[in-house]
Amino acid sequence: MTTTGHDTLKTAKKLSVGDKTYTYYSLKEAEKHLGDLSRLPFSMKVLLENLLRFEDDRSVYVDDINAIGEWLKNGGRVDREISYRPARVLMQDFTGVPAVVDLAAMRDATKNLNADPQKVNPLCPVDLVIDHSVMVDYFGTADSREKNETLEFERNAERYEFLRWGQKSFNNFRVVPPGTGICHQVNVECLARGVWSSENRNNKGEEVAYPDTCVGTDSHTTMVNGMGVLGWGVGGIEAEAAMLGQPVTMLIPEVIGFKLEGKLREGCTATDLVLTIVQMLREKGVVGKFVEYYGSGLKNLSLSDRSTIANMGPEYGATCGIFPIDEETIRYLAFTGRDPQHVALAEAYAKEQGMWWEEGIEDPVFTDTLYLNLDDVEPSLAGPKRPQDRITLANMAEEHKKFLVENGGGDRSVAVDGADYTLDDGDVVLTAITSCTNTSNPDVLIAAGLIARKARALGIKSKPWVKTSFAPGSQVVSDYMEQANLQEDLDYIGFNLVGYGCTTCIGNSGPLPENIIKAVEENDMLVNAVLSGNRNFEGRVSPQTRGNFLASPPLVVIYALAGNAKIDIVNDPITQDKDGNDVYLKDLWPSNAEIREAVEANITPEMFKSRYADVFKGPQKWQDIDVDASETFTWNGDSTYIQNPPYFEGMTLANDTEVTDIVGAKSLLTLADSITTDHISPAGSFKPDTPAGKYLVERDVAVKDFNSYGSRRGNHEIMMRGTFANIRIRNELAPGTEGGFTTKDGTVTTVYEAAMDYKAQGTPLVVFGGKEYGTGSSRDWAAKGTNLLGVKAVIVESFERIHRSNLVGMGVLPLMFKDGMSRADLNMQGTETFDIVGIAGDKLQPKMDVTLRVNYADGSSKDVTLLCRIDTIDELEYFKNGGILNYVLRSMLTE
Repeated sequence: MTTTGHDTLKTAKKLSVGDKTYTYYSLKEAEKHLGDLSRLPFSMKVLLENLLRFEDDRSVYVDDINAIGEWLKNGGRVDREISYRPARVLMQDFTGVPAVVDLAAMRDATKNLNADPQKVNPLCPVDLVIDHSVMVDYFGTADSREKNETLEFERNAERYEFLRWGQKSFNNFRVVPPGTGICHQVNVECLARGVWSSENRNNKGEEVAYPDTCVGTDSHTTMVNGMGVLGWGVGGIEAEAAMLGQPVTMLIPEVIGFKLEGKLREGCTATDLVLTIVQMLREKGVVGKFVEYYGSGLKNLSLSDRSTIANMGPEYGATCGIFPIDEETIRYLAFTGRDPQHVALAEAYAKEQGMWWEEGIEDPVFTDTLYLNLDDVEPSLAGPKRPQDRITLANMAEEHKKFLVENGGGDRSVAVDGADYTLDDGDVVLTAITSCTNTSNPDVLIAAGLIARKARALGIKSKPWVKTSFAPGSQVVSDYMEQANLQEDLDYIGFNLVGYGCTTCIGNSGPLPENIIKAVEENDMLVNAVLSGNRNFEGRVSPQTRGNFLASPPLVVIYALAGNAKIDIVNDPITQDKDGNDVYLKDLWPSNAEIREAVEANITPEMFKSRYADVFKGPQKWQDIDVDASETFTWNGDSTYIQNPPYFEGMTLANDTEVTDIVGAKSLLTLADSITTDHISPAGSFKPDTPAGKYLVERDVAVKDFNSYGSRRGNHEIMMRGTFANIRIRNELAPGTEGGFTTKDGTVTTVYEAAMDYKAQGTPLVVFGGKEYGTGSSRDWAAKGTNLLGVKAVIVESFERIHRSNLVGMGVLPLMFKDGMSRADLNMQGTETFDIVGIAGDKLQPKMDVTLRVNYADGSSKDVTLLCRIDTIDELEYFKNGGILNYVLRSMLTE
């Protein structure tokens, strides 16, 4: 169901589609008050409709609507905060489990406050897709998938029982079981509609039509932008607020238009295109902005190509990267088996609202624009550690050799125990056709299969030191790969199916063979991973790989066959065939015509209809999990996966605490530029000598059963121990170390142990950083862990959008240096204390100046003016309440 507002401007109209009639909020009627809106960007039309529908003179005002008109008149800029309500919420299980944990904790808190726990339920549709828990322990064999999924259910039994409880106990909450696919591809192939409709809570029996919009607890929620659905990633805490009826507060964004013309040339893929776009937009600077694609080139991009581009919105830093609705959108909705009424509604609504794109229409007004001719795109990779660092395939060998030299490697070669080969600097030890960016795109998957077919005909397999894996984003991929008989060819060269889920680019790549690990670690060898994902930050893919390169699935296969990144793939032999003859790239790469023929011959609508006919049922192992639909969850104090978090301890119905100045704080970490949420938030595997490992060992958990940080996100004790514990993080307070270390009282110790000592002493903490602090995935634990360690403020040169918001949502004060200053201007030695003054009581306001006083060991002090990055009045209320969850719960119980 949906709610509607006052409709002061009288824009509600009727739209008949087939035998149904819908109410909708007309942009044409809004033009009577705002003027011509024909050149308003598609994404802004979606925001405007949202304001029209929810205008209630409480959270949305007529002046907010007028501001959209001013935006258009002012060339794409206006300074105004608005409240936005998405149609639905999408979750994956890594971020979804802690969200459901928080909901369960809120029910407990509600009961403790003598209120009705049933008040805690999602108010808008929520879909949670279990896709982040499968790990690649087994690979290269016919039973790899079965073995990996068996381990998945064994490792995650407690988590899956908890999610089954949530599925049964919460209203408006659906779970897509494990083994189905990744949330983004399931969203594109099944859940998204283009245009949504539901009954009006305020007028029973009235069906309201409105754009399909969503927020998701994975930053790559933007993938659905490829089909004209406005969606982006938020932290779990923001998503919880949205599903509990709270608006997403945001400043009306700038919209950067990206004009595409021409057509991709022979040998180029959508992956090459998106890596080019990522580089261009990072150089442009689009953090916190919308990106919208337009131009005649759209007609040459399939919806899967568009989804590939939209998926990597977080990599270019934008809030979203959206395509308008057009004939290709409607064709895809119909082809993938959507309800015919939904398909018809999407087309009729888009045309009626002026949200329909076709060649020849006048270009929208944008804040700024970029231009790319698709014919200029070259085959590319990105790396070794950032997705925006594009390298053309022609320059890859040369650039990689530079990388080796810069990191102390070059031409070393070492023996591998029990093997008849050596391991060399520059070797590729891990190649993964992994889900997310590319496995929604049949063109690149078919291309990878065709290369495997040609390699098989020549008797070529992947090099024996390369770990290979194929993890599609949905079961439909397996259907068409098997229909084309290409899975057999992939199996032959080592790319057996390992499971359906998000694997390698989130660190679920599983361990390398022990002899490879030993050779790498004992000799500090510089080896690489090549993967078809979207993330390649340091320490993310594998602890052993120093270079991690993003590439299209066909290039992933090529590098598996080559086994080394120093080879000039374009000009030199990749490998030798069974007769010892040199094999070149041109001998293996399929033509665009070959790819297109295979795609058209082997993908059918019936595949989508069959796979998604009963998408919430799941495998038998899921069905066999038996739990009661109790009102509150029965917490198990001995569980190492699910624990009741401390966020509501001692909470009262009225907020009786006041904001105070932060006095006598110590710095826990001082960090450099481009600190990602991977550096901050626990992810991947961990060892028994880490604080998290020691916690599990003390509870008699065997090392083989540690699982990953991601799988244990429902246990705050694990997660706070893993915060700032990334193996590649470098803390300037502990020079010469790498990993989660700091210095306290002259002694190097772990970040967690130091934080607990400071907490016991009653000492508040701050963290310093540089530019682009918090880049990367929308991980709520980057903010939750920061809070639980006792950090009261984070002081940096600039923030990435989601992490800044999440810090506020967890009651941590985000502050920015002004006027070109940085931490270097403070001349810190690690012995200072810090006061943040001028915020006590009611003094704290959005975007105010705040004084940082640095107190040095010699008794001197220095005052520096910082900018408070609490950006809106709503965010200020969240902060004053100790966090967004406390604010929401108080609001729900006092309404």
